[in-house]
Amino acid sequence: MNKPNRNRILPFVLLASGFLFFRCGKTTEPEVQMEETTATYVANPQAVAEKPIAKLAIGNQAPPFNLPDVDGKFHTLEDFADKDVLVINFTCNHCPTAQAYEDRYIGLVNEYEGKSVAFVAISPNSPIAVLPEELGYTDLGDFHEEMKIRAEAKGYNFPYLYDGDTHEFSTAYGPTATPHVFVFDKSRKLAYSGRIDAKEKPGTGNSEDLRAAIEATLKGEPLPAESAQTPAFGCSIKWAWKNEYTIKTNEEWKKREVSLEKLSPAGLAGLLKNDSDKLLLVNFWATWCGPCIIEYPEFVTMQRMYGARDFQFVSVSMDAPDQQEKALKFLKSKASALPNYLMDTEDKYEVIKVVGSDWDGSLPITLLIEPGGKVAYRAPGTIDALELKRAIVDHPMIGRYY
Repeated sequence: MNKPNRNRILPFVLLASGFLFFRCGKTTEPEVQMEETTATYVANPQAVAEKPIAKLAIGNQAPPFNLPDVDGKFHTLEDFADKDVLVINFTCNHCPTAQAYEDRYIGLVNEYEGKSVAFVAISPNSPIAVLPEELGYTDLGDFHEEMKIRAEAKGYNFPYLYDGDTHEFSTAYGPTATPHVFVFDKSRKLAYSGRIDAKEKPGTGNSEDLRAAIEATLKGEPLPAESAQTPAFGCSIKWAWKNEYTIKTNEEWKKREVSLEKLSPAGLAGLLKNDSDKLLLVNFWATWCGPCIIEYPEFVTMQRMYGARDFQFVSVSMDAPDQQEKALKFLKSKASALPNYLMDTEDKYEVIKVVGSDWDGSLPITLLIEPGGKVAYRAPGTIDALELKRAIVDHPMIGRYY
């Protein structure tokens, strides 16, 4: 799977337009492209041959690692040698279970501040093995630059390391899910492996299992055999050799039928009332609108991300009714296998009147509409893709957890 244009829009220059009220020209500041290159590291996720995955037993030595954090600074096992306990949390951005435990892990780091405990998180996932359909509970994938966004947004108080290129070190630890924590003693022998606690839903657990493991290890006491290793519930690790399935699924999406129906102003009024039980995302665009066609693939990705939940994206073309074939050709090129409409009127002002006085007629414009017609989010001009994804996933109808 080639790297998608997730969470960023390429900069562009708008050409002067002769349109008055209905023109392609009102834009917001384009989102700055995240640079993948740092002073010390350039991420390079790639397909790799299947590797054996270790299964560490209690008492096994911690395997070495040398991995970059979100800023490209490398960290090794030896960097934490001054601490009596080392906690390694294999986690990621996209997994709902990982997100459910995120604040608990941050809180535990604060709790042990000043004590001889080091905390690290490692993302073992290959981002090219993660499908858009697997991102239904998140605004971010598992690319290195997206890890930086997540770490800054949540205020991570621990190094967040990336092992998504070839899984050079994660396979030696053998995490089975995200999150999966490992606790090592002063000599870096495994003292605990498994869950953070037994209750996934935020507010129902308080890191009981992990805290007990840390406390026992600080005291030099072994955990009872039955509690030293617990199952780690969560999302499966996205190993790079699973990329064949990702490629197959993406190809199948491209083969889906793409259609374009004409829609009257009255039909548009009915659509915007949103009598469904889903969040409705509507984008007004046109083939002659440069910003529209540049950002359009983002919407297809969002439909793939959230389409299995209470969400539906709909495109509305403002091309002239006799330009149906031209609009359809564009939609097919973007694999827009979702509800697509073309306004069946030459009177653009009639369409503007239906949408409402908050629209000045410039394209593009995007609306996130709740059941009953209330607009929950409005983006005049080009979208900030990350901001829009956050508006979707953080809406009470969607959410980041099961």
